Amino acid sequence: MTIRRVLLTGGAGFIGSQCADAFVADGDAVTVLDDLSSGVRAQVPAAAEFHAIDIRSPEAARIVREGRFDLVVHCAAQMDVRKSVADPRFDAQVNIDGSLNLLEALRASAPRSRFVFASTGGAIYGDRAEPPTAESAPTAPLSPYGVAKLSVEHYLGYYARVHGLDAVSLRFSNVYGPRQDPHGEAGVVAIFCDRLLDGAPLTVFGDGRQTRDYVFVLDVVQAVRLAARAKFGDAADGARAFNIGTGRETDVITLATLLSAAAAAPLRLEHAPARAGEQRRSAVRPAAAARALGWRPSTTLEEGLRHTWSWFAARRAGAAR
Repeated sequence: MTIRRVLLTGGAGFIGSQCADAFVADGDAVTVLDDLSSGVRAQVPAAAEFHAIDIRSPEAARIVREGRFDLVVHCAAQMDVRKSVADPRFDAQVNIDGSLNLLEALRASAPRSRFVFASTGGAIYGDRAEPPTAESAPTAPLSPYGVAKLSVEHYLGYYARVHGLDAVSLRFSNVYGPRQDPHGEAGVVAIFCDRLLDGAPLTVFGDGRQTRDYVFVLDVVQAVRLAARAKFGDAADGARAFNIGTGRETDVITLATLLSAAAAAPLRLEHAPARAGEQRRSAVRPAAAARALGWRPSTTLEEGLRHTWSWFAARRAGAAR
């Protein structure tokens, strides 16, 4: 198989680092960009070339222009929904301006790159459509984070139509698994794992019956690998977007129950007031990804939670030694 030159932004983070592992294992020449604001340097595979830089920087643009990459996987993002609400300008600077910095550099170098964008399914559809939501459903983001991700998808459509960019957006549902950061808003599974390890009750906001579509991180990595090599016909509008999720809704109380069982811990919940503006239901329909990419989730929630709990427990045990 021909060795590809692969650029991964956010390649020290939760999803990006595991994509980097996969591409290195595939024999690709991998370059990682990450400013380490939330990523972890030790998670970058040793075989990858690493640059600790911001995607908004001139240096990032230079690397893209000169790298002649066959594949760009764009995972770098400001991913905290609450931070996007508190500071929408900063969210737009990272998620929109940072993406445009990369896209303009690609346009200037005119390579035959495929651009795979880590978008969101959980944050762009809103509450208008009945879950599981298909890609054709109306988009109505409830946060600046969702607005920014959808905006980048529209920019990708523009660059595809006008400049011939080979672009694919993957709309991830709620991704969980090893290496997820338990600090901050992103990742209730990681937060719950930390609470269980501390012997603390699990905090549930509101009645706990709000639902999400939880997809295991290694299934997401496989979707990225398939999107990187898929053969597509010409899209009429130049844009391609695929939901990456299970199509199943799981409410927070059920999630807490399953994770407590995986940890062999008693279920202890504490309720907090509902958070204003929180989406009530969310799940994405992955049928288009099955048809176009040959992708289907292969990890059950129970299995994924066991793997995730084992990783968090082992990490805590290692830190204690």
